[in-house]
Amino acid sequence: MKMQISLPFYLKLLSVLAIIFLLTFIALLGKLVLVPLIVSTLMAILFLPVSRFLEGTLKMPRSIASIFSVVLLIVIVTGIAIIMGSQFTKLSQDWPAFKQQFETEFNDLQNWISATFGIQKSDQLNYINDSAAKSVTAGAGILTGAIASISSMLVFCVFTVIYMFFMLLYRTHIRKFLILNFTELHHPTVLSVLDQIQYVVKKYLIGLVIQMSMVSAMATMTYGIIGVKYFIMLGLLTGILNILPYVGILAAFLFTSIITFATGTLYQVLLVGIGVVVVHVIDANYIMPKIVGSKVKINSFLAMLGIVVGEMIWGISGMFLSIPIIAICKIVFDHVQGLKPWGFLLGEEDSEVPLFSKTFSRFRKGVKTPAVVVNPEEVAE
Repeated sequence: MKMQISLPFYLKLLSVLAIIFLLTFIALLGKLVLVPLIVSTLMAILFLPVSRFLEGTLKMPRSIASIFSVVLLIVIVTGIAIIMGSQFTKLSQDWPAFKQQFETEFNDLQNWISATFGIQKSDQLNYINDSAAKSVTAGAGILTGAIASISSMLVFCVFTVIYMFFMLLYRTHIRKFLILNFTELHHPTVLSVLDQIQYVVKKYLIGLVIQMSMVSAMATMTYGIIGVKYFIMLGLLTGILNILPYVGILAAFLFTSIITFATGTLYQVLLVGIGVVVVHVIDANYIMPKIVGSKVKINSFLAMLGIVVGEMIWGISGMFLSIPIIAICKIVFDHVQGLKPWGFLLGEEDSEVPLFSKTFSRFRKGVKTPAVVVNPEEVAE
């Protein structure tokens, strides 16, 4: 007969905090390896149906099918980059017009400050020159950081592509490895967890692609109707940045407003703000819940907290990866007896748990209730 050891709550809490601290330290230390590895795993899951189709229908070897899947990803990303790059090239050609527009608006702003606060233009220019002189000192460091960022991005892309190929090639081997780490009694549970993770992640990523496409289409149409220059580039940028929850749409609005201000009028900037709000409302209330939110049932508060923590640990990559990682953790927690409360915490508000509501309502009314034995499995269900 197996003996179960029940630890005090404070020891359990201490163990949880120690594990969280250790995992955070590992995530910070292994950023250069873990981020491309996780991204490549997600991409491998997304393109797994393509690889299976090539292997099953066209009878291709797994290695060739994996290469084709990776090439397809490269072609899609390259196509988007070419469209965005051509628009940015046209944008750079209009730089003299941007400069003239900014100089005009800046002169008007100087006149307003001088008339409102009594600060002469010469004093304003002296302050700006002092700030510029201080900025020049840090210019070399900024340039070095920019070059390092570009180099890191290139290395990240190369390793992501390589990892994705090996993930598709050795997917069966990796699956068997994960199963062999557990006893035969738990093999059905491990298989169920792996299948659910694959299903949820695939549906989430497909929903994310659909959401990005719909937001890009709506934003492009909106900017085109308003008459914004480079509306195709700005529409695509809005859809891409919208992948970043909560902060992406704000960044897209700021960038679009700056471009519109430089190439148009203040009235168009106001219309752009209204258009972005309308697109965001449609996305948040209809597209996101129906297409993406239905695949991943995560507590909104913890999702936001995960995004903030992900940005602190891994930057922008952490913001994007936080939701899939939390969804995977929830699936694992729901299948491990001792972690089911944490899975319940990560999920949305459960309206189908009548036991607690009845008990609490009786306490609120001052009615004495008999002791109730709660079955954790029934609560988790």
